[in-house]
Amino acid sequence: MMTYNILISDPLSEDGIFPLREAEGFNIVVDTDLTPDQLAEKIGEFDALLVRSQTQVTREIIEKATNLKIIGRAGVGVDNIDLPAATERGIIVVNAPDGNTNSAAEHTIAMLMSLARKIPQAFHSLKNKKWDRKTYIGVEVKNKTLGVVGFGRIGQEVAVRAKGQRMNVIAYDPFLTPEKAEKLGVQFGTVEDVIKAADFITIHTPLLKETRHLINKDAFEKMKDGVQIINCARGGIIDEDALYDAILSGKVAGAALDVFEEEPFVEHKLLTLPQVIATPHLGASTVEAQEIVAIDVSYDVVSFLTEGVVKNPVNLSSVPKDILAKIEPYFNLVEQLGSFLSDLVEGPPEEINITYAGELSNFDTRPLSRNAVKGFLKSKLGESVNDVNAKFLADRLGISINELKTTNSKGFTSLITVEVKTATESRKVSGTLLNGLGGRIVRVDDFIVDVVPNGYLLFIRHKDQPGAIGRVGMLLAEEGVNIATMQVGRSEVGGDAIMMLTIDKHIEGKGIEKLKGLADIFDATPIDL
Repeated sequence: MMTYNILISDPLSEDGIFPLREAEGFNIVVDTDLTPDQLAEKIGEFDALLVRSQTQVTREIIEKATNLKIIGRAGVGVDNIDLPAATERGIIVVNAPDGNTNSAAEHTIAMLMSLARKIPQAFHSLKNKKWDRKTYIGVEVKNKTLGVVGFGRIGQEVAVRAKGQRMNVIAYDPFLTPEKAEKLGVQFGTVEDVIKAADFITIHTPLLKETRHLINKDAFEKMKDGVQIINCARGGIIDEDALYDAILSGKVAGAALDVFEEEPFVEHKLLTLPQVIATPHLGASTVEAQEIVAIDVSYDVVSFLTEGVVKNPVNLSSVPKDILAKIEPYFNLVEQLGSFLSDLVEGPPEEINITYAGELSNFDTRPLSRNAVKGFLKSKLGESVNDVNAKFLADRLGISINELKTTNSKGFTSLITVEVKTATESRKVSGTLLNGLGGRIVRVDDFIVDVVPNGYLLFIRHKDQPGAIGRVGMLLAEEGVNIATMQVGRSEVGGDAIMMLTIDKHIEGKGIEKLKGLADIFDATPIDL
């Protein structure tokens, strides 16, 4: 049995890593005091790395992780992991997006209520032996408008709780539609709509290039006077200097912050303001959440290393199990279609277009598209291409990847067509699954065929003339190459035609050149699948 080496470099509870302890063939090393240099020195020994937010998984570390297959983040945010570097190396990154949802939502509501009623300030005053009721007059949240920027799992949970406080909720999310908003009982808006309408604003977006300093000086100017801000998501989404100025000017009446651009956050000027309350990144810091996120990630690591399947990938799109079961039979076929075209196409590709027709058009087909790209690139770039980095490598090479869907399957239950365009040509191949017979290539360019996409193939373009097929057969016999099957097709009598042959062994370059030299033969391409 294969043994997998697992490094846990941040503190995780024993209950949390129980799935790893329970799995056979897993050697677990817990070392939570490693310096970056020490981690870089050791990481090459390990198949999996589990972290929380403490360990910085940099490009330098990833480049030395020669055996690393998966990084597990016990939590939601992955900004301590260099995702592009991991993706480039074909290392999958998983997180636990559901594990701390409840904890983060509860902390957000606790911060909102504390902010509205000035509870921390009043307590601090009382501890200093001051009985001051006038200074700490708060506001009710009932009938106030809560603006939620980022309406994923946590944002939605916050909205449910805010509505329980009889607040009005307006939300923005790039994936939120007016129809979905209505169904969830909230008002739909743009970022600008949300910040203009809200009495309280809470942030629940990931920290991305697009969201860094999303709440900035311009945003503050558009807000209501006396607005109050809560951030329990990621530091950096709010421009802290702009927030400081907005509080001093009176535009912002108060801010409740759990996350900061630089942590630990102990000396920032924001902490000198009485209108600010803060906690040291406690959003996910409950006993329940800590265990749940570690358990979720541990199960994903075990599942990936033993079965190649994960529930919560970050740099690989996730597909529900029931959908995966429907598209999984096509994985091998679509990779073979991509590989087929990699041999057929000459010159650098500019576009790869994958069309799903029939039943497949109803499903999330992104995993299939990755496999098509993987199949195409693998023959060019080698075994380093995998499901995780195929799209990344295509982007880096300047290849545009497009998915198209149609219900018109031309008589097939489902049909997949992969097209590759270069500056000078466009080539395409179509395939399907036949009940009980497996995958078939059913069309090459505009020619209809019926070919099993396995083994050694030979694709020949020729003029539709008597004797062309015979000459090919004779030459292959001279080369000691046996023909297993042959498909022929033509556009019109006497026009362009093709032969698709299944042969018993790879035909060498000299044999190909001889084929190309035959009368009426335009081109001959060996395709090894």
